[in-house]
Amino acid sequence: MTRSGRLRVALSINAVIVVAQVVAGVTAHSLGLLADAGHNLTDVAAIVISLVAVRLAFRRPTAQRSFGFHRATILAALANAVLILVITVFIAVEAIRRFDHPEQVQGGLVLIVALAAFVINAGSAVVLRERGNDLNMRSALLHMTGDAGASLAVATAGLVILLTGGWYWLDPAASLLVGVLISWQAWKLLRASIDVLLESTPQDLDLAQLTQAIDDVEGVESAHDVHAWCLSSDVRALSAHVVVEGHPTLEEAQAVGELVKTAMGNRFGIAHATLELECEACAPAGDECGMDDLSTAAPAQVHRH
Repeated sequence: MTRSGRLRVALSINAVIVVAQVVAGVTAHSLGLLADAGHNLTDVAAIVISLVAVRLAFRRPTAQRSFGFHRATILAALANAVLILVITVFIAVEAIRRFDHPEQVQGGLVLIVALAAFVINAGSAVVLRERGNDLNMRSALLHMTGDAGASLAVATAGLVILLTGGWYWLDPAASLLVGVLISWQAWKLLRASIDVLLESTPQDLDLAQLTQAIDDVEGVESAHDVHAWCLSSDVRALSAHVVVEGHPTLEEAQAVGELVKTAMGNRFGIAHATLELECEACAPAGDECGMDDLSTAAPAQVHRH
């Protein structure tokens, strides 16, 4: 099933869950259920955002957006992470208030609805799970797994309340605990999204190793001013100044450039590479000469000094 198809399935399921949990939460006076419904409501919004982002990512590049819409998935992940953090703050505030003013909770109803929500959320998480590292899909999966955990915690609290006929404080405690756990995951997702938007070097990519790999390509004397970043979770880009051996013709230099691109694509997953080909280094070692050149560099230029 495609990513869009899996997101649609999860969207339909969660829309039903939200309605059921809100009705049951109000009836049972359970903050835990209402908190879980709040997380599921963010799921609905998050999945809609993710679904739109997936569709945008497949749109063709335009003159205004020459790299296409790959960043739409990162913006979706960022929005989802912020959404999780915001809703968790509201739930935490209400949970703290409930500790001072506990309300009688119908443990049986809470147990039944929460268990049903757990099964459905866990199923949605299985549907959305994939081997890739797409931040957009990770954000949607985080919503599902977080809500599955929340539902399980609420069900446990409901069971204890049902068996003891009291211990109503467990209901807000469960919502508070789940909120803390989900917030930690949301924070990590937020940082990962910001790293992509700031064009940071991918965490699993060693820039020194990348530079050395370029140096090792046949026909390359050295490489400097190497930059690697992500357009999205799945698309990596590279720019570098590459000093070629001798004084080759333009055709020979371009052939070396193609070897570099192939090597970087196979080993480091670089999908788009912009190389400034030079016969001599354009600046003393250690100087950053690329920041001024990036806007004008052609994919395969030869500089003769």
